[in-house]
Amino acid sequence: MKEIKAYIQTHKLADVTSALHRIEGVTGMSIVDCRGFGAGWAGTEHASDSETFSYRKGVKIEVFCRDDLAADIMAAIEQAAHTGLKGDGKIYVTDISHAVRISTGETGEAAV
Repeated sequence: MKEIKAYIQTHKLADVTSALHRIEGVTGMSIVDCRGFGAGWAGTEHASDSETFSYRKGVKIEVFCRDDLAADIMAAIEQAAHTGLKGDGKIYVTDISHAVRISTGETGEAAV
């Protein structure tokens, strides 16, 4: 099993959601509104004697899936979130060793 985390621009969420709906076997996704900054982004503003920080708004998408779906999901997110401009986002993939569906007690891939 894989966990795919994607940080994308907020206005691309509908496009990414539509792309994921077209992949057979995707069982769902979670969405978290977030703020942050990336390498090379000057997000510091100085106000009087104190220092404040500004962050870009974005969306974090989390998808848990079978191993065989990971490449298709990553490609769909990358294509749907792409604008060609700085700040399009990032995609990260990690291995998941175990999962449990609380309502049924199913474990492993069946829980996803």
